[in-house]
Amino acid sequence: MGHGTNRVEDMASPNNGTTAPATANARETIVEIHSVCLPPKKTALQKLKKRFGDVFFPDDPLERFRNQTWRNRMILGLQSLFPIFTWGSQYDLKLLRSDVVSGLTIASLAIPQGISYAKLANLPPIVGLYSSFVPPLIYSVLGSSKHLAVGPVSIASLVMGSMLSESVSPTQDSILYLKLAFTSTFFAGLFQASLGLLRLGFVIDFLSKATLIGFTAGAAVIVSLQQLKGLLGIVHFTGKMQFIPVMSSVFSHRSEWSWETILMGLGFLAILLTTRHISMRKPKLFWISAASPLASVVISTLLVFLIRNKTQAISFIGHLPKGLNPPSSNMLYFSGSHLALAIKTGIVTGILSLTEGIAVGRTFASLKNYQVNGNKEMMAIGFMNMAGSCTSCYVTTGSFSRSAVNYNAGAKTAVSNIVMASAVLVTLLFLMPLFYYTPNLILAAIILTAVIGLIDYQAAYKLWKVDKFDFFTCMCSFFGVLLVSVPLGLAIAVGVSVLKILLHVTRPNTLEFGNIQGTQIYQSVKRYREASRIPGFLILAVESPIYFANSTYLQERILRWTREEEARIKENNGSTLKCIIFDMTAVSSIDTNGIEALFELRRRLEKQSLQLVLVNPVGSVMEKLHKSKIIESLGLSGLYLTVGEAVADLSSTWKAHGQP
Repeated sequence: MGHGTNRVEDMASPNNGTTAPATANARETIVEIHSVCLPPKKTALQKLKKRFGDVFFPDDPLERFRNQTWRNRMILGLQSLFPIFTWGSQYDLKLLRSDVVSGLTIASLAIPQGISYAKLANLPPIVGLYSSFVPPLIYSVLGSSKHLAVGPVSIASLVMGSMLSESVSPTQDSILYLKLAFTSTFFAGLFQASLGLLRLGFVIDFLSKATLIGFTAGAAVIVSLQQLKGLLGIVHFTGKMQFIPVMSSVFSHRSEWSWETILMGLGFLAILLTTRHISMRKPKLFWISAASPLASVVISTLLVFLIRNKTQAISFIGHLPKGLNPPSSNMLYFSGSHLALAIKTGIVTGILSLTEGIAVGRTFASLKNYQVNGNKEMMAIGFMNMAGSCTSCYVTTGSFSRSAVNYNAGAKTAVSNIVMASAVLVTLLFLMPLFYYTPNLILAAIILTAVIGLIDYQAAYKLWKVDKFDFFTCMCSFFGVLLVSVPLGLAIAVGVSVLKILLHVTRPNTLEFGNIQGTQIYQSVKRYREASRIPGFLILAVESPIYFANSTYLQERILRWTREEEARIKENNGSTLKCIIFDMTAVSSIDTNGIEALFELRRRLEKQSLQLVLVNPVGSVMEKLHKSKIIESLGLSGLYLTVGEAVADLSSTWKAHGQP
């Protein structure tokens, strides 16, 4: 192919993929130029179908159904909807033994945590146990993780408690508060299941790691400070969740501090923290930290029972009703002035619990080299919470602490959740009176021990070292939760994250390239010292799509590069600038605004006697450029496959025409 005759080749051309010498009569050397090809022709429907599939079905879920009989398709469909049928047929006694051990182990942790986290959400303690019974049973049938241990978690409990208590008092209007908690749980489940069914899981990606690190740390501090009520024995305590009101309440009620409560609380807190530290240092001793909460509950309950006649300073739980979860579908609140609050709380807690559950599930799946399907997990957690809202449960998800214990205890399948639920069932039916004298201080100590691990200062330090903007996002989230409120702190962090995305989109990075001597490699002159500018050329690249949001900026930025280069040449008495080479390798897409910006840029450069050359546009970009006729307007030497070919060919052309 001669240079300038067929600069753009159609993929259907018989010469596709070949190279040909581009020659000129006066040239001393032959420069080989590769054609820039158009992508294969596709109809608009084909493009839409592919794009739709890439966005919503990146895992191609229907692949396993192809070339199968109707019977096999029905079996595969059943396994897809209910993962329990995938592993259930191979289940044996050996697996059962492992699951029973791990299930009983996590039950010893789930029972005290369930009671504690319900108090954190300002709910009756029994609701925490209800939430450790029904949801795990549903998840064991619908979930795809083998190690995820389901139940109430601290962050979701805190968020629900703080958001609902801002408008409704959990003590003065306890029935309405309970209704809103169940309704929020229903909407959380509906939102989660909808994300899974509509394959919109990318929505939760707006909660970046930096946001979650700051949010969980801030929430952990607030949760810890809230536990001072139980550890100090304070009766009249603020219902607010901000740092200053909580600390003010602690010191303004010093007269209510109880030395008996403080002594016992700090003693058990020290025991729980010590056992946690031992298990972290020696993972084989995981059972020590797993058993210590229940053991502490038993011992503290026995102590309070023995000294009940000698002191009244230590508060305890009191009566807890026996029996299975009562139905609560009649308590769902679908009309009234607080419906918006229930929906908002449900969406926020739903996003947070979904993010935690999927992250935990994927963490342990990677350790055992199996796959956790994100959309299935969304549906499983969503349906679990919807069913839970009708059986007196509040928001539940996969807990990291319980899942870690489940993994270390040797769990093989989701049957460990069934065993845990069975242990909770026995507790609900027969053992509830034993918790009558369980002191509130032990619940506070259990929560404190659990949330301390959420303060990941090492991760925050790593953010500071790697990405200062991510660290700033983390701090916004942390101090927003600590000083403003839990939901607003989260909203501030998400807003900062979105701002970061907008900055990257609207103000993309632009680079000036130079040639690494002795090679055909062109790289940033600022990054590589050995990269040198080519006389007569200004080689630029942009690392982003070209959209309406950044097209004007990029046009002005390239013109500024041109002015600066001409000034530099004038200052150094260099060769006259003749050509702007725009490397489009990293431009993944372009819209009509971007194309118009290129037209305008070419026109403005022509007025300055400068040539614009495009290099290596990707398939979709090339197709749009071809249809817009911009390729024709650039001329015969306006499009190349590589920067090296553009420089060599244009230099040869200038030389042939006697230009310096």
